[in-house]
Amino acid sequence: MGQRASSPGSAVLVDKYSTNPMQAFTHYNKSRFQLPHLKLVEPTPYDAPKPAGHTRFVCISDTHSRTDGIQMPYGDVLLHTGDFTELGLPSEVKKFNDWLGSLPYETKVVIAGNHELTFDKDFMMKMTMQNDVRLTKLKLEDCENVESLLTNCIYLQDSEITVKGFRIYGTPWTPWFCNWGFNLPRGQALLDKWNQIPKDIDILMTHGPPLGFGDSIHIAKERVGCVDLLNTVQKRVRPKLHAFGHIHEAYGIMTDGYTTFINSSICTLMYKPTNPPVVFDLPSPQNT
Repeated sequence: MGQRASSPGSAVLVDKYSTNPMQAFTHYNKSRFQLPHLKLVEPTPYDAPKPAGHTRFVCISDTHSRTDGIQMPYGDVLLHTGDFTELGLPSEVKKFNDWLGSLPYETKVVIAGNHELTFDKDFMMKMTMQNDVRLTKLKLEDCENVESLLTNCIYLQDSEITVKGFRIYGTPWTPWFCNWGFNLPRGQALLDKWNQIPKDIDILMTHGPPLGFGDSIHIAKERVGCVDLLNTVQKRVRPKLHAFGHIHEAYGIMTDGYTTFINSSICTLMYKPTNPPVVFDLPSPQNT
């Protein structure tokens, strides 16, 4: 996949098309979103032997409390990139945590998504002030310290962990959409979050996609990814793997020739949990 840059890229500034993803996609289409700059990748078969000196990652996202029928493949590390509940209710989190505990992976790393309302404390305060209708359900349960219910995984929120030699960073933020959790306006507000991502991490976990990779809403024929996230990934951070979800109908794997982008949304557009988990092998750092 090429050599890692020996020096960090220049600082990423707000893209001039930041607030209009379709305009950004049109402008950068030929230079960034067509061959050879973007290629589709075939998923690794579940029965394919893991290469020697590699770590096998299993990527999933957007399970939305619908985990009962998911067939989970063999792997070393599980990555879940958010929306594991419907509203972030403690009962939903407990059910998800129990499911995680039943899985045999050596390590499980999880981030929140826009549906984990209770994980976004500022948003919860705003909902209270606005008397949001969703509070009716949330008030039925004790939503304090809901993160502490995730005892069977490593939970990342704008933070980093090293697993089996891989530096993994997780962040839940997405461009504003219909007033959900961890939503921020496109532009500087989101870029401030992306600027917290350390350079030279190996694996980036975000809930939402970058522009042009796993971000297509087919019915509306729109691109909804974040161009500032794309610029951060390609120009500064350059991870080996960028895992995300959020856009259910854009499930799939792509590469720009260096970073592999995986939208592993398990639920389809109709919230049916039928997309299979994605397996991806990476050379273990000590063997690189």
